[in-house]
Amino acid sequence: MPEYLAPGVYVEEVSFRQKTIEGVSTSTTGFIGPTRFGPLLGEPELITSFTDFERIYGGIDPLEFEGAVPEPPMDNYMAHAARAFFEEGGKRLYIARTFEVPEDRGDPLLYGRARWPAVGASPQQFLLRARFPGRAGNFTVALVFHLGENILREEPVDPSDSSGGPTHHVLRGAQPLDTVWADGPGSPPSGPAGAGEVYWVDYYFDDVISRWTHRLRNDDPGHDTPVSPVALDQVDNVRVLTVSVLVSPLGRFGFEQSWEGLTFHPEHRQSLSRVFDAQPPNASAYLRVPLQFETTLTHGAAVAEALLGQPNIFDASLVIDNLVDGDAGDASRTFRVRLEDGLDGERPGPGAYQGGEDANGDKSGLLSFEDLEEISILAAPGSTFGLEGTDFSDDAQTITRLLIAHCERMRYRVAVLDSGDGQTLSNVRNFRAGIDTTRAALYYPWVRVFDPFREREIHLPPSGFVSGIYARNDVDRGVHKAPANEVIRLATGFELLLNKGQQDVLNPEGVNCLRWFEGRGFRVWGARTASSDPEWKYLNVRRYFAYVERSIEKGTQWAVFEPNGPELWSNVRSTVEDFLFNEFSNGRLLGTKPEEAFFVRCDRTTMTQNDLDNGRMVCLVGIAPLRPAEFVIFRIGQKTADARA
Repeated sequence: MPEYLAPGVYVEEVSFRQKTIEGVSTSTTGFIGPTRFGPLLGEPELITSFTDFERIYGGIDPLEFEGAVPEPPMDNYMAHAARAFFEEGGKRLYIARTFEVPEDRGDPLLYGRARWPAVGASPQQFLLRARFPGRAGNFTVALVFHLGENILREEPVDPSDSSGGPTHHVLRGAQPLDTVWADGPGSPPSGPAGAGEVYWVDYYFDDVISRWTHRLRNDDPGHDTPVSPVALDQVDNVRVLTVSVLVSPLGRFGFEQSWEGLTFHPEHRQSLSRVFDAQPPNASAYLRVPLQFETTLTHGAAVAEALLGQPNIFDASLVIDNLVDGDAGDASRTFRVRLEDGLDGERPGPGAYQGGEDANGDKSGLLSFEDLEEISILAAPGSTFGLEGTDFSDDAQTITRLLIAHCERMRYRVAVLDSGDGQTLSNVRNFRAGIDTTRAALYYPWVRVFDPFREREIHLPPSGFVSGIYARNDVDRGVHKAPANEVIRLATGFELLLNKGQQDVLNPEGVNCLRWFEGRGFRVWGARTASSDPEWKYLNVRRYFAYVERSIEKGTQWAVFEPNGPELWSNVRSTVEDFLFNEFSNGRLLGTKPEEAFFVRCDRTTMTQNDLDNGRMVCLVGIAPLRPAEFVIFRIGQKTADARA
């Protein structure tokens, strides 16, 4: 308590409000699987639109995996699932990319990363490299060079002197380390391609005029004594040389990215080396700048000369030959290359999905999701492709078990499991028989949609659609409502049209069916967990309990280390009761009055002396959840005029 040591008026802030519990989000989703581009390590990235996915992970173009036997391109199930998630109503999605390097294929950190020039090719002075591995890294890079207006000015040494006294040359608008093109008396006589016409701007103190000013250099800035610096009075024109970089889309439906007004000196804040740094200054640049520029050259003039010495796309001449031609268009001043050798690796197996941690503490795979508490829904779209009758069958089943184990360990999330493509009723029943968990739900069959890339219909795993429907249902109705009898917006059909008789076989076994109903469209028609425990048969009950448990856990952290006595017990009890009363008032609990819907006990009846001696406060909470009306039954019979109701 505060100390009162001197007479006076003391004003203190106190709280008369009861601590409250705020319900946690239940719609944040995590997807794991292979993509065409994007980071492999570190915290999974949160995206809020499919445009974000395309920008970072490379769009919906097919994946081309390597192997002992060449495999045909595989539909990009992760990208299609992300698209379906957002189209079905999802808002927040974390992506963990899996990538597998074939054995004996070189450095895992460099494998599959597109580059120019190729290994051993010329020139070796600079390198353009995709930031991440993947075939989407085989993009085109265009460097368009620009010359500004002449910035050389002659001004009086004394600004207040208007009588025609001594003058000196200055650069108006130049920044230290800018790269410039200079011509005039001081230029070498070798013509426009002369290397001496490209300089970098040095800012130094001129003892002659006793002020800071500029000079031009084309040597290493590390030299204590500049090598043949050029004073401004030795040239007639000085124009700032910049470059615009354009990167072609990472996928067929992507968009071109561009960076304008870049310069060349490695230490310049707007240089190619800084903007396309292999170690970018922030996470946004790491994710959204797909290109790296690396050079062994030490100053801007050398970097510019190396790039200007490349052929342009207009003819066989070098870019530098057209640089000062005022009539030349951008095409003649453009150096364009296509990065090569970007590869998608092998199809990721269980090890890539399980993930690990490197020496720097960066995690991958499912392990990277463990640090993200807000995820409530988890899926691995495409992991069950080839579940039946292929060499990947065992791997697919192992990945499914890894998803379940992860959700069991994390407690507050559920896995949306896909059936395999092309499975029959017997196949999916056998697959379901190997699963028993309250924290997963299995969906069958695959969904048919129109693929804008191939311009034909394809079949996709249901998890992307269903995860989006979970999120939409949670926002529109609440997590207490079963995510079923919901329209699948993108669907044009299913791999197999199920009838009631077939669902009569699958539903009791916990296989959630996707059905078509005339006049009502394509719908999710099941809401069961993959559990044999009848207490946790319904998915919404499992997810609602996870929501209540997580909300109470997060909302009562204030109670830790408080004195463990009646005052604390009363406060905790009131806090939880207020939260559950709000849930009851919103129609999320069963019962006509609060006493029927829930109870909260926290007193000496819930704790022994041993609990108190060991610092344990025990609070018992019971809730009556709403179960779905899975079977709506109307009993109808004939009624005669004299019959009694």
